[in-house]
Amino acid sequence: MAGTRRATIGRPREFDVDEALERAMVVFWEQGYEGASLTDLTAAMGITRTSMYAAFGNKEELFRKAVQRYFAGPAAYTTQAVNEPTARDVASAFLRGAVEATTTPGRPSGCLAVQGALATAPEDRPVRDFLIGSRDEGCALLQERFRRARDEGDLPATSDPELLARYLMTVGAGIAVQAAGGAGRDELHRVAEAALRSWPPA
Repeated sequence: MAGTRRATIGRPREFDVDEALERAMVVFWEQGYEGASLTDLTAAMGITRTSMYAAFGNKEELFRKAVQRYFAGPAAYTTQAVNEPTARDVASAFLRGAVEATTTPGRPSGCLAVQGALATAPEDRPVRDFLIGSRDEGCALLQERFRRARDEGDLPATSDPELLARYLMTVGAGIAVQAAGGAGRDELHRVAEAALRSWPPA
């Protein structure tokens, strides 16, 4: 199986690394970094702590890998949205993606990156900084896209790409918090539509 890695020396690992990481991602998504215990994680992954440490490192390293998986999978809507043909299409795709990702049936509600950073102990500051950096990367992608849109005349010359990107990120984070609190997909799509009404015309 493609996701199963074999140890270079000794016995092969007897579990699917990709599947184990997927399950860890879901636990972190549901419980946040602070709330996810090693017992919760290893039980969901179906492995021992020894196997977890050998394959993924400590809890923080496992979390970082889980977040990277999250942004490459369920939360890939930011990198997809910037490929839309117009700035308004980018904004629409981003907000639509935020709603879809945070309200997918069979998945935890809300956003792993938002919920993972809401409650962290002082000693877990590197985790919070990592999440902030991950979100800032998405914001930077949007800024660059809107800067290009302004240069091409797709946005007014007076537009502020940084402000527009931060606006979308703020609305997206609010959508995630509302989804985690039980707001439904249809309701949040209406929120996204309302946010787009203030989008600057070309």
